[in-house]
Amino acid sequence: MPTRSSVSAPRRWAGLALSLVVLLVVWSVVAAADLVQPHYLTPSPLEVWHAFVRANSHHAVGGGIDRVVRGEENYFLWEHLLVSLRRIGLGLALGVVVGVPLGLLMGSVRWIGDLVGPYVDFLRSLPPLAYIGFLVAWFGIYDTLKVWLLFLAAFPPITLATVNGVRGVRLDQLNAVRSLGASRLQTTRHVILPATLPDILSGLRVAVGFAWTTVVAAELVNGLPGIGGLAYLSGTQNKIALSVACILVIGLTAIALDAVIRSIEKLVVPWRGKA
Repeated sequence: MPTRSSVSAPRRWAGLALSLVVLLVVWSVVAAADLVQPHYLTPSPLEVWHAFVRANSHHAVGGGIDRVVRGEENYFLWEHLLVSLRRIGLGLALGVVVGVPLGLLMGSVRWIGDLVGPYVDFLRSLPPLAYIGFLVAWFGIYDTLKVWLLFLAAFPPITLATVNGVRGVRLDQLNAVRSLGASRLQTTRHVILPATLPDILSGLRVAVGFAWTTVVAAELVNGLPGIGGLAYLSGTQNKIALSVACILVIGLTAIALDAVIRSIEKLVVPWRGKA
């Protein structure tokens, strides 16, 4: 007898496919209706697809075969994406390296949590563009600026998720290992960290989302190559179809990364969600 999950999975995929078809039809009708003038402000799905293909191939410009350019801004779109992924990866890695130990410390030592917590909340509440002015003054316009901006977006959710995980560890578990003579380091390594891992992974998922919403801001200044920088530049140059293509690539990549993290979470903490 088929299980409930095996029956519902095809229905979910069918529903997703149907919603995608409806979206493309509505999008095409709106674009064809020319409700917004000039026409390039509302590109059709086909025009966006052509912009995507053009951005990933060599093509002639100006009508002359002697002027063949490579992708957009001399990089293919996938190369822009890889550069942004590298920047995001560095920012997330710094967020984990700093945020997890700090979160463990804040959750384990109450007075440190009370002292540092308001500062982490303050950083969490600020929009990324609020940092960019003084970060340019401190680090210039190159990749260091972008990595720091992405770190500041990723660091607070990772830290706060770790704190919540530590404070959710059952007291009887801590007392049990302490009664057996475990040191603070051994308690953290063998009890607190494994128990907190699901919350850390949840914080990482949130941080990835914040990093992707920040990548365009991070690449406003000297952001090429970079998918966020290309999305911004193409919009300022009225290449709206290319800008929409970049936005779709950013969104789909973010969904794919979230799916990867959820798969890792199922492997690393399979007990989560089970009674």
